Amino acid sequence: MSQQGAALQTYNNELVKCIEELCSKREELHRQIQQEEEEKARLQHDIRILTEKLSRVNESLARRMAARADFDRTIAETEAAYMKILESSQTLLSVLKKETGNLAKATEPRGGKTH
Repeated sequence: MSQQGAALQTYNNELVKCIEELCSKREELHRQIQQEEEEKARLQHDIRILTEKLSRVNESLARRMAARADFDRTIAETEAAYMKILESSQTLLSVLKKETGNLAKATEPRGGKTH
């Protein structure tokens, strides 16, 4: 019977050792889980901050793009109006030269005849 008692004691010691190893592995796994949960929380916090920052940048970008479009429209309208002014100036100059020529002809003495 003492041989059975010794065997039982050996099994008991091995069982205790296995249980202690399992507990140790569980504690290590628990520590790793806690670390990953902390990292997850940090990452979620960073994502929230970056998402808010991205939203602000997108809003600013949209405002700036709208302002640029206003600049483009104003520049195009101004250039078109300026081109019309140039065309009108050219037309006016042409008309003025023609009229000046007509006035010069009208005021010239005719064929050298005097009255």
